[in-house]
This record gives sequence, structure tokens and C-alpha cells, in this order.
Amino acid sequence: MRTLARRLLIPGVTTLALAATGCSSTPHTSAAEPATPATLAPAADGTSQQLEVAAAPQGTPTPAAVARADGKGKTEQSSLKVASYDQASGRAVISKAPKGPTRSPSPSRSPEADKPVAVGDVIASAPAPGAPNGLLAKVTEVVGKTDRGTEVKTASTTLASVLNDDKADGKVPVDPSSVTVEPLMKGVTFSWAKSQGVKFGPQSAKLPLGNLRLDVNAAVDTAPDAPVSAGASVSGFVQLAPEVEFSYDGTPSIGSGPRGAFLGMSGDWSSQWKLQGRAAASTGAPKRIPFAKLHTAPVIQVGPVPVVVNLDLTCYVQVEADGRVTLDVQQDVKGDFRVGGSYALGKGWTPVSTSNVQSTPVKASVTAAGKVKGAIGAEASVGLYGAVGVSADFAPYLRGEADVKASASSDGKTSVSGAWAVYGGFDLSGNLHLQLSLFGTPVFERRIPLGTLNREWALASGHAGR
Repeated sequence: MRTLARRLLIPGVTTLALAATGCSSTPHTSAAEPATPATLAPAADGTSQQLEVAAAPQGTPTPAAVARADGKGKTEQSSLKVASYDQASGRAVISKAPKGPTRSPSPSRSPEADKPVAVGDVIASAPAPGAPNGLLAKVTEVVGKTDRGTEVKTASTTLASVLNDDKADGKVPVDPSSVTVEPLMKGVTFSWAKSQGVKFGPQSAKLPLGNLRLDVNAAVDTAPDAPVSAGASVSGFVQLAPEVEFSYDGTPSIGSGPRGAFLGMSGDWSSQWKLQGRAAASTGAPKRIPFAKLHTAPVIQVGPVPVVVNLDLTCYVQVEADGRVTLDVQQDVKGDFRVGGSYALGKGWTPVSTSNVQSTPVKASVTAAGKVKGAIGAEASVGLYGAVGVSADFAPYLRGEADVKASASSDGKTSVSGAWAVYGGFDLSGNLHLQLSLFGTPVFERRIPLGTLNREWALASGHAGR
């Protein structure tokens, strides 16, 4: 009798238009409406300033900003720097920074800004020795002079203590050349193209300016009883152009803390990937295979204040299979995503998660009965001064399923029939974290979920029989 597991072929999809390409999540909270950064309205007393938000210039040291305890004037850029910092004790050494250009044209510089620090002063610093994610701290004690500068004891504080009643709103692209990459398996390469035209890596010639790209070509576990010809592998790339979104509204109001704030990450996403072979059966949760970790800590200049944003990404391949299906699929995905947290006085923190994704032609084939799902995605986190504020998981996927039935009669005749289907989709989920209180907003007692945003669309389906 002929083999019962016959090949079910899924024709190439030459065009695909998604019925709904724009969507926003519904968080698992009572505040289900999509959130946007708080409106930056003019202050009634006219004291608030609109601060510029931009990437800090590279190549020269970034001076620290100081808010003086005596309350005279605004937070100012100074000639001071953090020479060293010990996280365990909270002690820092503050010294004079090398002379360099003023970082922002808007703030004025007064003699007060260059005075030695005193108890009650707040320091906002770019990354420094012992503080790789920058430092935002209040001076609690001046210990004394050393040969390196003034040693002080510090305690943690908030952005509200340096941004005061000012306002800021901006979006800053992440410089791909500042990203460090740790490959987690063989067959991973990294490429980027910088906006100034500088390029790196074997695929840089193919990249739009400002993009980074990870290529992967690796084997995945094969089902134990699969033939050698059904060895499983994944290949393809993930391409990103991430941006940091930041806003703050400290306009004076009734109550403590700012009127509004926003922290998030957005960007363009594209991936092209192929999953082939007969993957091993999943036991419990789907098998997630991280293939690279990325980290960067860009400094964005908010007026005179250097705000250090920590951004981490773990790119992964995820396979969920029953060990019976041999799959050969390829999919191209392009779109964008936006995740973050928005704060408004009186409403608290509200999660934001949106995505607009489109899929281009797909070719696939499924052999035998069973189910399989493959995704290539990224776990991301964005925060301030080393503390996580928003975490998200964005995973475009493709799944296939086939059902084969066979029958035989006493006269020796056999028949085989089957149905198959392939679906594309994406999952977007995540959380807001306690550390968003760095803005000076009230602390919330639990993580706030972004809500799981899932969209799936049919790519192709059909029946086969004989």
C-alpha cells in the first residue's frame, strides 16, 4: 500500500493585502482606550520652557546638568562631570569636565552652574566610570576633597527634580553604530548603515540609512525519527530602525509630579525568513532560540539635561511543532511598531501598543499531517538610567497545519485525502514597569500589561485527494 503521508503542496501566494493593517491593543485594565503623549499646553504663569529633545552630539564629553538646592534659576549645564561612581555605597567623585561646546543652544550658562556641588543639589550625568547607564542622583553629603575632585554621597531621585516645570517632546533615532551585539549562536552576522553614510557589515550596502540588520542561518532540533533529508533549519534576517520617544510636561498644577509624560520605542521592522525541515516536537512552552543580544545606551539631550536611555533587544527564533510535519515556508514581513507608557495627571499610566504590518509573497509546502508554527521576533526593553520602564515582545509568525486521512478496502484499493492551511500573523505584548516612577509620577504597585495584540490572516488553504 502506498505511503499514507503524501505531500500536500501549498501554491505560492503572489499578492497579499491584509484586511486590517493598522491596529492598537486593548490593555487588560479599565483604561482601554489608545493612549497618546500628554498635550503640552502653555503654563498659565508663563514660567515653563519648551525644551529641545535631540541626540547628544558625539565625539566630545557630555557635561553634567545640575539643579541647585537653593532654587535660584533653572537647571543648567555645568562644567562638572562624574569622575567615578560606586553603586554599592552611592558615593561619587565630581570633578571639572574638559572644556567643550555647549550641548544645547537654549540654556544659558551662569556662574552658579560651575560652583562645586552642595548638599541638596541634583546631578544628571551621561555614562561615567562606575555608572555605565548614567547617573541621576541627589547629593546627601559632601565628604571632602580628593585628588580627583569632590567626593559626595548620593541618593536616587527623579527627572522631575531636574526638568522641574519645563516641557519637552521629541523622537530621537538610535544610532546603529552605537549598538553592541552579542551573537548567541554560530551563523549570525550584524550590519548597519549610519545616517552620515558610514556602513558596516556584509549586508550594509542593502540597508537604508539609520537601519541595523541581523542575519541568521542556523540548524534547529530535528524530530528523532526524521530522515536526514528532513533536517530542520532557519535562515533569514531581522532589520530595524528603532527610535526613542520622550515627552514630559511639568507645567505647574494642583498636586505633586508632572502633568504628563511618555516613554516609548517605535520603529520600522522588516524580516525575511525561511523555516525548513521536520522540527522536533515541542514539550510544554514553544521552544525559543535566542540568536543575538543587542544593547545601546543613547544619550538624548533634553534642554541642558543629558537623559540616558537604555535599550536592549534579544532577537530569537521560536518553533512550535508536533514532530510530524515537514515544512518549507518563506515569508517577508514589513511594518512598524510602537510601544510605551503614557502618563496623565489624574489618570495615571496607560499602556500604548500599536503595529502596522504587511506581508509580501509567501511560498510554502507541508508534508504529512500535523501542526507547526515558526516566528522570528525580538524581546525589547527601554528605560532610563539603567532602570527598565517598558518591555515588549514583537513576533511576526507563520503557522501551517495539515490533516491527512487514508483508507483501504478488502480489494486492495486505497485512498488518501487531506486538507491544509497556512496562516501569517504577529503577536505584540509587554508590560509597563515600576521604574517609570523615575519621571516623578506616583508609584504603581504592579506591572501594567500592554495587552496582547494579535492579528492573524489566512495565506492559503485547500484540499487534496485521490
